Amino acid sequence: MESMESLQYPIGRFKRPGAITDVQVKDWIAMLEDLPERLERLVKNLNAEQLDTAYRPGGWTVRQVIHHIADSHHHSYTRFKWALTEDKPVIKAYREKNWSDLFDAKTAPIQLSLNYLKVLHAKLVYLLKGLSKSDMKLFYIHPEDNSMVALEENIAKYAWHGSHHYAHIEGLLKRQGWL
Repeated sequence: MESMESLQYPIGRFKRPGAITDVQVKDWIAMLEDLPERLERLVKNLNAEQLDTAYRPGGWTVRQVIHHIADSHHHSYTRFKWALTEDKPVIKAYREKNWSDLFDAKTAPIQLSLNYLKVLHAKLVYLLKGLSKSDMKLFYIHPEDNSMVALEENIAKYAWHGSHHYAHIEGLLKRQGWL
């Protein structure tokens, strides 16, 4: 039986690398580029009952996770733009759990978020591939702890974030014999 920690963090918790290399950034951007198609392939044959199954006890349903990824990556895209166009912007945090409790996250067809992720990630990846080394060092300030998050770190965080939630869904499908 898996521990709650391994169900919550199937690929481990996010850890910022000490020194970020160009190769790592390129790999993370590739992960972001591939996520929408990989995610759609993973969930395209799930029925409503499967989509409304929680990936772990007390966790979100598959449907909520998919909508959360779209919502979260939407916020990330905006954070990149703020850091690129403003001087040390303080971002607007959001209550992701509350967003995932809204009726659309619980009931909307997943294709809405899958389609949105394709377009959003196409724009995001285009932007990220055009950033210079100095752009990568620009940052925003997260208001919850006043931490400075450089764009290169944000790329790492969201590559991890997509893989983290993909692993939630994939783990459930394997445990249920749906994969």
